[in-house]
Amino acid sequence: MIPPRLVLATANAGKVRELTALVAAWGADVEVRALADFPDVPAPEETGATYEENARLKAAAVAAATGWPALADDSGLEVDALGGAPGVQSARYGRDDTERIARLLAALAGRPPAERGARFRCVMVLAWPDGRHVTAEGTVEGRIDEAPSGTGGFGYDPVFRARELGRTFAEASAEEKARVSHRARAMAALGRRLRDDP
Repeated sequence: MIPPRLVLATANAGKVRELTALVAAWGADVEVRALADFPDVPAPEETGATYEENARLKAAAVAAATGWPALADDSGLEVDALGGAPGVQSARYGRDDTERIARLLAALAGRPPAERGARFRCVMVLAWPDGRHVTAEGTVEGRIDEAPSGTGGFGYDPVFRARELGRTFAEASAEEKARVSHRARAMAALGRRLRDDP
């Protein structure tokens, strides 16, 4: 069952905007609050070894602290030529987006497009204060460009060329990205599971 209200267990402003829109796409009347609306609740640390562990840790901690159902995700960029790295370490691959992208491009320097295959993977968890949780996953395939392109999005969006769009996520409109992104697919799958769960 889709809850009537939930809190987003993230301090990332880009994710708050994106997740709020994706909750609205469930087609239910859900009151969505940001973690910033609960100033006494700190953002939980991501200490898990997998996306699911991190998402579950964050959702469970925020649900327990606020008394609201809490939605959390963990996602990452998996680059084939780097053995799936940066993966679960994507957000910690550098101090900021600029440094993370520079490190990624340096690691792939000289590799042709055929060797730059990558995907974004997202695991979404909705946890209730009583300990129940529902999990869903989504992926989107693409490749890493040789240089950033576009001004939209956040994170690795300027260098991730989505196969289905033929351009980077940073070049795509918010509507285009929402249609194919890993986070959108995980959220759609989560919405279906919640509707099917009495």
